[in-house]
Amino acid sequence: MKARILCSLVSLFCLQVFSQEKLTPEIDGDTVIYKFTINEKTVNFTGKEVEAMAINNSIPAPTLTFTEGQNAVIYVTNKMSVETSVHWHGLILPNFQDGVPYLNTPPILPGKTHKFEFTIKQSGTYWYHSHTGLQEQRGVYGAIVIKPKEETLEYDYDLSLVLSDWTDEKPKSVLKNLKRGNEWYSIKRGTTQPLSKTIASGALGAQLKLWSKRMPGVDISDVAFDAFLTNGKPIQNYNQFKAGDKVRVRMINASAATYFWITIGGKAMLISSDGIDVVPVHKEKVLHAIAETYDYIITIPESGAVEIRATAQDGSGYTSAVLGSGTITRAKVLPAPDYMKMLKKMGNMKKMKSNKMSIEKGSTMSEMKMNNEFSYDYLKSPVKTVIHSELPTKEIELNLTGNMLRYVWTINNKVLSEVDKIKIKRGEKTRITLNNKTMMHHPMHLHGHFFRVVNANGDYSPLKHTVNVPPMGSVTIEFDANETGDWFFHCHVLYHAKAGMARIFSYGDAKDPKLANYPLKNLTKADKTIYTWGEATVASHMVSLELVATNTYNQFNVDAQYGWNENIEIGVDYERYLGTFFRGYVGVEFENELEDSLDEIETLGRLGVRWLLPFFIDSDLSIDTQLRPQIGLSTALPLFSRLELQGGWQMQADFGWKNTLLTATNWEQEYTWNIGLEYVLSKNLSLLGSYNNRFGIGGGLIKIF
Repeated sequence: MKARILCSLVSLFCLQVFSQEKLTPEIDGDTVIYKFTINEKTVNFTGKEVEAMAINNSIPAPTLTFTEGQNAVIYVTNKMSVETSVHWHGLILPNFQDGVPYLNTPPILPGKTHKFEFTIKQSGTYWYHSHTGLQEQRGVYGAIVIKPKEETLEYDYDLSLVLSDWTDEKPKSVLKNLKRGNEWYSIKRGTTQPLSKTIASGALGAQLKLWSKRMPGVDISDVAFDAFLTNGKPIQNYNQFKAGDKVRVRMINASAATYFWITIGGKAMLISSDGIDVVPVHKEKVLHAIAETYDYIITIPESGAVEIRATAQDGSGYTSAVLGSGTITRAKVLPAPDYMKMLKKMGNMKKMKSNKMSIEKGSTMSEMKMNNEFSYDYLKSPVKTVIHSELPTKEIELNLTGNMLRYVWTINNKVLSEVDKIKIKRGEKTRITLNNKTMMHHPMHLHGHFFRVVNANGDYSPLKHTVNVPPMGSVTIEFDANETGDWFFHCHVLYHAKAGMARIFSYGDAKDPKLANYPLKNLTKADKTIYTWGEATVASHMVSLELVATNTYNQFNVDAQYGWNENIEIGVDYERYLGTFFRGYVGVEFENELEDSLDEIETLGRLGVRWLLPFFIDSDLSIDTQLRPQIGLSTALPLFSRLELQGGWQMQADFGWKNTLLTATNWEQEYTWNIGLEYVLSKNLSLLGSYNNRFGIGGGLIKIF
């Protein structure tokens, strides 16, 4: 042990370190210099070649290794055709070095090199990744290992395992698909909850209760991934270890949108969380939230090999690593989540209000059990972490909110672009209560700080930089506000952050002059991005085309239908979301009055409101330029995983208001209605059979683009 401590003082590489790829630094006294490039690269993780992004042609990127107290100099060259960035996740460093483009660091433009320079003030396991667009999903991430000045733990080898999720689909396409509310990812994962399943499992009552509050059901993740990877492979083998070896395994969840349950065969002790030591503890399974790091000391068993298994929380797949050679001591295989059981639990919740979950004292037993499963109470700091009681305290309450149907994720019902910075003051204790009012997990990360996650261990509550806030759960964090500048705070589900779930904490300091040419709006505009898609139907009785362009609050719609009986309807409108379920709109319509004739096309203006009612009934109340009121109702019911029943009804009344008021006995009304079945063949293709009282009966294909 003494020899090992001596080694750590004089050599960066005394212990054998195994990782995805080594990047040899230049050593100049106490300065460690790394040079690497970010480049575009064709990869094949699933049998399909896909364009990705890599650091030094490696996914994950090479591991960067330092010793506490050293100076780090890192040159990053961008060889791509688009700008990029690098954020040093979990490192305490000067604000300008943090790596969030346009907030505290300039973006790295194509063909340019950026120099990062900072002192290593800590030890532990951390990681680095792009903070530009959706590049993190495409491969720009890697591990950071920082050795302490003096080693206090006994182990023989050091191994970094970077966990990630992979999709062959372009990340922009993924986000677009989430925005349009397509059910394909749930179908692909097998997590849909159609009526056939809920009735068979006795969960219909729970489902109807959720629908009555406009909650679509229960889900754990948003995206259906094509692979889960450990250091770039679904299965890894590290056969250099032998029975009795103690291996420090540093596990980093670098996924874009996947939580992992970690199970380990044999003897393993959890010793660190987010780079900070905790009281060693053995736990049968540990939930690794996105962006968290956990360190274990694993003793290779007498059998010669042990498995580490990372199972996607939604049960859609896993990745594993085997350490050693010989008979493998297997990790526990976890069953897939029982979605029907979860649905019943959700239906039994007594405190659901609309889509906003109340977080109050007096939770039901189901709520308590659900929240305890994701508690951090097993993490205990070996030293007191309590912040000086004499410091003034700033209390902040942040509700994690969102609209899953439109895929808009918010804090206090506001996206990043529409709020001011959250002001904090040096010399104060900042205490933040995070209330999750959604049905998804949110891993919240604060840049440039460690915070106490207040748990059952009181003064010994653990320090972390990323905290999971479970569905309907509440977590309190607090930190000593002792930094400068502006720091990003966001959900580390990549797609949630890009959809608006982020904030900026500001100490109020002047902007660094080197950022003068890089306006902050280039960061905050992400949630203003306009997404477009369309749907074309070709059937035996009609053809139709729908086009949508939408962002957080605004949407343009085009809906054109033409029947082979020469009936035609075209509507173009703009709608503004005035609330989660309510929007106003204005538009113009074109339709023919007489069947089998296109000679008399009527043009009308229309003003109205649309409101999503309980049970997902979309209502439409409007009046046209002839002063004729109109009401419409439409909905869709999932009968089976791929089969949906659709229906709509519309009535237009003519009271003669445009000319003279008619008596109650001679006002006219016109009805239109439709009913149909849609069967999903693939992400962008469906079969349709329908009847429309204007166009008749028929069947055909629906193509989404």
